[in-house]
Amino acid sequence: KEVRKKGENAKIAVRNIRREALDFFKKAESKKEISEDILKDLEDKVQEITDKYVENIDKNIETKSADILSV
Repeated sequence: KEVRKKGENAKIAVRNIRREALDFFKKAESKKEISEDILKDLEDKVQEITDKYVENIDKNIETKSADILSV
C-alpha cells in the first residue's frame, strides 16, 4: 500500500510540474513571446515527457511491489 501511495504522490508531482509548464507557455503565448504553433509543439512535448515519466513510475511501483511481496 505504501509503495502505491508514494507512486501516486510522485505522479501527482509530475502532473503539477506539467501544469506549471503549460501555464508558463500559455502566458508567453498571450504576451506574443511565442506563436500558437510553438505553443502547440511545446504542449505536445511536455505531454510526451509527462507520459514517459508516469509510465516509468508505474513500472517502478510494480517492480517494487513484486520485490516486497517476494520477501
